[in-house]
Amino acid sequence: MSKSTKILLVAALLLAITAAAVLYYSSSVFLQLFIAFALAYVLNPAVELLERKGVKRLYGIVIVFCLAVLTGVTFAVFLVVSIAGEFSNMQLNLPAYAQHLYEITPDSIKGYLGVETPDRLALRLTELMQQVRSAAPDLLKPLLAFLQKTLSSTVGVLLALLGYLIIPVYLFYLLFDLPQLKAFIESYIPDRFIPAYTKKLSEVDTVLSGFIRGQLSVCAILALLYSAGLYVIGIDLAIAIGTLAGAAFIIPYVGTIIGIGLSVVMALLKFNDILHPLLCIGWFGLVQAFEGAIITPKIVGDTVGLHPLVAIVALLIGGQLFGLVGMLLAVPVTAVLQVFLRSLGGYYRNSEFYREG
Repeated sequence: MSKSTKILLVAALLLAITAAAVLYYSSSVFLQLFIAFALAYVLNPAVELLERKGVKRLYGIVIVFCLAVLTGVTFAVFLVVSIAGEFSNMQLNLPAYAQHLYEITPDSIKGYLGVETPDRLALRLTELMQQVRSAAPDLLKPLLAFLQKTLSSTVGVLLALLGYLIIPVYLFYLLFDLPQLKAFIESYIPDRFIPAYTKKLSEVDTVLSGFIRGQLSVCAILALLYSAGLYVIGIDLAIAIGTLAGAAFIIPYVGTIIGIGLSVVMALLKFNDILHPLLCIGWFGLVQAFEGAIITPKIVGDTVGLHPLVAIVALLIGGQLFGLVGMLLAVPVTAVLQVFLRSLGGYYRNSEFYREG
């Protein structure tokens, strides 16, 4: 190995360590970039389609942006109206919720809290509300002081908030400069490695596009199925819980856990029986089985190809190291690493060490 090659390898290693450190200490910024990158992966095929039809890339991006914003606003309005109606219905059922909660509370806890009768419970709740009202100004003072100190001393908070507001700017430049970015990276690849680079880039692109586009589609389908099932069962806030569970499924398995927990609580408060919580658990289990057997294989396919156990371990490790950002990136990063590990495994099987004797 020549001296220049060793220098390049050392520089690449230092660059990788620096990138890992920056990712660790700037996770909020990378979360914003990840969101923009995911949206760019979703929208780029539509932009390229318009470009092949003769539309300039800039105009294509504007058209796709407008359609995406229109779709998002329409969905948001529908969601807000639906959830607002559900909250109105839930407020009407609050007295029944309180009665059911009182009925399922053990007598020992009632005695400890001094609410042996429903009237005593109502009295205690009234007293608690009065105490909260009287203590609110005193509680707000330290909170406001803390917020003032935080915002005045931590520029990172303001930058993080600003970062989420300029995600569309990230997205625009990612879409507009994607061809130039690819050409820029290829300009640093030696000609003899271009075929291998192109092949691996195609495999990585297949894995990432399959995961991001496929996972977003799976989340939308699950949100629809969860909401419809909970609505039929009669759970209040069915659309809110179903949508939240579907959206949270962007981190595999997390949405299902959240949905089961919230729906079971709402079922217990409303119906005060064991049947409806079991129906909620059964519906989530059925949809989860349907997702694993049909939805994900048909939409995502085998492009990611991670064993469920590997995905769970990757989620835990990513969450432990980098928090929410780590959980979001765990599965796609592990899938990309798997592409290179397969190549390394093939190289090993063709090596003299493996084949000799």
